[in-house]
Amino acid sequence: MSTTEQAQREPVRSARPMPIKAKQRLGDRVFSGTALGAGIVILIVLAAVATFLIIQSIPAFEPDTSDNHILNGQPFWAYVWPLVFGTLWASFIALLLAAPISIGIALFISHYAPRKLAATLGYVIDLLAAVPSVVFGLWGGLVLAPLIQPLYAWLNANAAWVPFFGGQVSPTGRTILTAALVLTVMIIPIMTAICREVFLQTPTLHEEAALALGATRWEMVRMAVLPFARGGMVSAAMLALGRALGETMAVTMVLSPSAVVSFLLLTSTNPTPIPANIALAFPEAHGTGVNTLIATGLILFIVTFAVNAAARWIVARRAEFSGAN
Repeated sequence: MSTTEQAQREPVRSARPMPIKAKQRLGDRVFSGTALGAGIVILIVLAAVATFLIIQSIPAFEPDTSDNHILNGQPFWAYVWPLVFGTLWASFIALLLAAPISIGIALFISHYAPRKLAATLGYVIDLLAAVPSVVFGLWGGLVLAPLIQPLYAWLNANAAWVPFFGGQVSPTGRTILTAALVLTVMIIPIMTAICREVFLQTPTLHEEAALALGATRWEMVRMAVLPFARGGMVSAAMLALGRALGETMAVTMVLSPSAVVSFLLLTSTNPTPIPANIALAFPEAHGTGVNTLIATGLILFIVTFAVNAAARWIVARRAEFSGAN
């Protein structure tokens, strides 16, 4: 068989269609470029802040601290450790108190309250998030502390066997527990708003299926809503924790600075968080003392970054579960 006949008998192969490239309009290019630019700006700002903190913090880590009026001859890590403890301790207490309250309010708004009442409560929660922190600080120092001091005295007299309630109770009520309560009130709106939106995203078919199988409303919430919203609740808690870690004025107006490591909640000597210490010491700082305070800010930056990274890792582990499956 000749080559010509063989070529004629072979089936004609269809040419591969050329991919059609969509024509980008001006609006698409502008939007894409704006979004890309916004992302780049965020990265540049974050890198600039980190670079500034690192460069300005270098003098604080020098071995000779005799001329540093903030450190007073002690090593930097001995100075910053009580502040890190105070930051984590106050924020942990606030998150521990705010988490169940926020989740309960969010569940009530999303699945239990009548529509009009839910809308009103949602508006109040959003409005509470807009209150300035200095207002919370004034309320905590002038109203909450004297009001709750008799409860502190009662806890100290009747529950001193609990390690946290021992020691000499503060006569003014301005304790680390009061500061944590103020932080609790401040982070409840953030966590409640996020949890509410996450609960409302639960697939309706999952909820109706649970109710159709005979589950009560609470069983439906426990089996369908909470598992679906687990990642969102973790994200809400970490955002609230980030707000508590960086809060300055509210804690500053409630606590007096003291560099101690203590788990006692009712005494006058309380650990001080890093933001409050910076706000109180910065007006009188000079020379390497300013670098020391900036170095404590760098530590707070690292702690906050680590908390958010841990939150992203937890959410990523839960991402395998999808309520839409």
